[in-house]
Amino acid sequence: MDTALSARHAGAAPGSPRAVAQAGGLHPFGVFILLAGAFMPIMDFFITNVALPSIDAELHASASSLELVIAGYGVAYAALLVLGGRLGDRYGRHRVFLVALAGFIVASLSCGLAPTVEALIGARIVQGATAALLIPQVLATFHHSLEGERKARAVGLYGAASGIAAVVGQLVGGLLVAADIAGTAWRPIFLVNVPIGVLVLLVAARIVPNTRSSQPVGVDLPGTVLFAAALTALLIPLTEGHSLGWPWWTWAMLALAVVLGAVTYVVEKRAERRGEIPLLPPSLLSLPSMSRGLAMVLAFSIGFGAFMFVFALTVQNGLHEDALHGGLAILPMALLFFAGSLVAPRLITRFGRAALSAGAAVQLAGLALLVTIIVQAWPHVSLWAMAVPLALAGAGQSMLFAGLFRSVLADVPAHLGGIGSGVLITLQQSGLALGVATLGTLYLTLEPGNVPQAFAAVEYVQMAIVAVLAVAVAALPRFTRASADAPVIDG
Repeated sequence: MDTALSARHAGAAPGSPRAVAQAGGLHPFGVFILLAGAFMPIMDFFITNVALPSIDAELHASASSLELVIAGYGVAYAALLVLGGRLGDRYGRHRVFLVALAGFIVASLSCGLAPTVEALIGARIVQGATAALLIPQVLATFHHSLEGERKARAVGLYGAASGIAAVVGQLVGGLLVAADIAGTAWRPIFLVNVPIGVLVLLVAARIVPNTRSSQPVGVDLPGTVLFAAALTALLIPLTEGHSLGWPWWTWAMLALAVVLGAVTYVVEKRAERRGEIPLLPPSLLSLPSMSRGLAMVLAFSIGFGAFMFVFALTVQNGLHEDALHGGLAILPMALLFFAGSLVAPRLITRFGRAALSAGAAVQLAGLALLVTIIVQAWPHVSLWAMAVPLALAGAGQSMLFAGLFRSVLADVPAHLGGIGSGVLITLQQSGLALGVATLGTLYLTLEPGNVPQAFAAVEYVQMAIVAVLAVAVAALPRFTRASADAPVIDG
């Protein structure tokens, strides 16, 4: 039965988004709806940064609790991301997308109504878990419903949207907190997801096609549980240790994290020997592009996650700017990151690894200039004075972001492309959470004594990371036009 006949039987006009979905395709408006569904969870990792002082003022949260508001989301997101892709393969991506989005909406409502910081942390963990189930369905639906240029354009839009969501999150968060709608302070940064999410849910139910894998990969429950436990055992003592004076149990948990990491590796290796495809396949991790590229992505993400966290606190707690100006301060980085994301693929294809080294150099120059301005002009630092260094940092970051992600998958076999993508994004999210837990803790330790020096200490570490990346990219595989078509999460 052709598309037009199917549409007439279902009561949908031929060529409409619903008719295209019923025929197994994805209308351009459906692409937009899926991108909107993905944008919210990605943005929600960062939107909380500018609201931390407001959350602290109302809920009387400790510094470590504020870190857990950020890191708890990131850990749940990272630990369950690959599982989300496999559930979509097995039970249908349309169904899992809708269930996960409904869960994300309820979790966002719970965050917005949280009476205590403990309740907020719990709701954020649920939010991260539902986000991890939602995101893979977007990319996999693009992969299976679109072809050729349309698929490349949709995946490219997703890449640009996911990058810009990181910096736009803090801008939107600042606007909403400053608006103080009906005296609700920080709560609208979560509550805004409810009406938007419900709208996306209702529309997606009608115009997004239902796809699933013909050969779904089994769910690696032992690997998922062990990886989540190892991350949790690592991050809890890193975020809570300083404020509690490093009691014995924090050191015990760090030791446990090492043991759990080793056990995870052994269990995953044995699963792969049995012919299964584990959560983190050791054979993939041993590929040169994966082992080198993932280490660089992890380092980059640690620095990026820490920067977004400490910059927001420096502007608000240190310079005493309100949330609105705290959000607007990051706008130059957002604009240049977005612009850089559009041109980065062409520059990388043309200049290869040299483009990544140049991007790292530009980011390094921006960070060095930013630190100089903050340290020398403190406390009379103008937001305008920070615009140029932030723009340079954003432009450089966009080049590294695009290049590192593209290089990681260069040697991955085509039939394992989805698994490789899942591992990549899992490590990225883990790095963001680790950045907040480690360098964020360093900042909070030094902040009471000297805010600009605390910011500088964190940025010196990030600058060292970027400097190493500028040299290390020489060890990455050569970029080719073929490597531009990176696979997406699918399984």
